[in-house]
Amino acid sequence: MILGLILAVVSAVATNLAFLLKHRGAVVAPPIRARHPLRSAVGLFRSKWFAVGMAVAIVAWLLHVGALALAPLSIVQAVLSGGLVFLAVFAERFFGFQLGRRQWVGVTITAAGLVVIGLTGRGAEGLLLGAAAGALFGVSAVAIKYITEAQPGPLLGLLSPWTLTAMIAGVISFYASARSLQIGNGVEVIALTSVAANLAAIIGGIIVFHDPIGSGPAGITARFLAFCLVIAGAALMPAPMRATPDAS
Repeated sequence: MILGLILAVVSAVATNLAFLLKHRGAVVAPPIRARHPLRSAVGLFRSKWFAVGMAVAIVAWLLHVGALALAPLSIVQAVLSGGLVFLAVFAERFFGFQLGRRQWVGVTITAAGLVVIGLTGRGAEGLLLGAAAGALFGVSAVAIKYITEAQPGPLLGLLSPWTLTAMIAGVISFYASARSLQIGNGVEVIALTSVAANLAAIIGGIIVFHDPIGSGPAGITARFLAFCLVIAGAALMPAPMRATPDAS
């Protein structure tokens, strides 16, 4: 359990660093075209920052899988939600984003709300795509968790509908996330993607794996307030933010 939580923390750091690297690369890559998926993917990977970001994302994903195998899904996602704090720090200190007090408050209370949800058991096209990508990331996490929990089958359980679900969700979320980073404001798109991913995974943990949802009036009240924090935090995030230009 402790090792699973440690892996989740490291995955949270790597995930948000990967998003910021991919954003730096995606904004200078050719626009994503639904009719030309292969050409779009090649254009993205020709950007060195996007390629580095994807490499970091793969490491983060492997750490995420390890965490899912060792700890309950909702708790892992609650820990990952704390990565929003790392997002804010990295974005401002190392990637040239200008975050005001409003964005810092939004990041903090959104992360806090997601943590409480996990531990107790609208916008522009870029934001909508980010939210959709996040939801699919969450679906993929639920599928991966199911694979790690299932009894070994053909090829160690990899031949199953859950594997196909994880793959389809992963491919679609890859393009949706990349496009959202191209056309949306970096920090708010990443934050909304993270919120959607964690909420989808936490709800999946409760519905599919029967993760604890709290007990008694205190637990129910805490969960309700946590959802309010998430909504309020997400509402505070959108605002004009600029990143330092980088054409390399």
